[in-house]
Amino acid sequence: MKVGAHNLITDVPGLRVGNAHCDTLKSGVTVLAADTPFVASVDVMGGAPGTRETDCLAPENLVSDVDALVLAGGSAFGLDAASGVTDALLAEGRGFAVGPVRVPIVPAAIVFDLINGGEKGWSQNPYRDLGYQAYQNLAVEFLLGSEGGGSGATTANLKGGLGSASVVLDNGITVGALVVANPHGSVVVPGGKSFWAAPFEHGNEFGGCGLAGDFDPLAIPVNEKLEAFSQRGNTTIAIVATDAVLDKAACKRFAVAAQDGMARAIVPSHTAYDGDLVFGMSTSEKPLENPVEDLMQLGHAAALCVSRSISRAVYCASEKPGDTLPTWRSRWAGS
Repeated sequence: MKVGAHNLITDVPGLRVGNAHCDTLKSGVTVLAADTPFVASVDVMGGAPGTRETDCLAPENLVSDVDALVLAGGSAFGLDAASGVTDALLAEGRGFAVGPVRVPIVPAAIVFDLINGGEKGWSQNPYRDLGYQAYQNLAVEFLLGSEGGGSGATTANLKGGLGSASVVLDNGITVGALVVANPHGSVVVPGGKSFWAAPFEHGNEFGGCGLAGDFDPLAIPVNEKLEAFSQRGNTTIAIVATDAVLDKAACKRFAVAAQDGMARAIVPSHTAYDGDLVFGMSTSEKPLENPVEDLMQLGHAAALCVSRSISRAVYCASEKPGDTLPTWRSRWAGS
């Protein structure tokens, strides 16, 4: 397999991503949409998820076509970003047809970033407008790091962010991932700058630091600014996408396999205080020639892309006034 042309989820043909954020708020929204409705499902492994319209993605339920997916900050407030995206889709005449009415299907997931140093004393929920803006910004190329839904993200000891990565399999099928990395755990090995996901890095996409030396695997870093568990919120949310033809059940299995990517890149992951989840989606363009083997390859590729996306999110994060944690680059760039 090889990396896609942009090393972004939008290497899957037909996909676009839009970001919007507010530096004062230290939060934002990321939207993924396609040229046409797509098939999607979801897998939740964290103990504290925040979601909207994810029940409709269960393989046994009716809805088969999804119009957009939303990854947002803001905890429960951020779920309103999907309303702004729904408004934008409706204005384009998109959505599930029910007689003369169109109902856009926009599942969403959120991370907790309410105590990251940003101003959260709003009188009116800002996330609906941010969702609308993010949809208007849809494009094939987009920025990573402190952007969109990852603009206010944090990890155990560093700023988090928005990450993405892709691969093209030998059979021509493309797989990509889009991640808001905001975990309780750490993405770097204790005592150094190497990423847990270093074995899966392509080139120097997150610094080329290589594998870590000796370390204590039980030495889990804590957030020096906000040590009390009860005062912190977390969650890593992701989308994995492919142009292979998958039904909802296969998208679910695709998402399940992608969860391995979180466990390889974050220590610890899937905690009771994280709402970790993965959306799996398909644009259904390329039939599988060898379904059993191809599905295994898709799941493996999805996990790799998620691991790389998480590391890229942290590696690309940028410093902003009022940050409660340093960025990876401010701590280790040039060292």
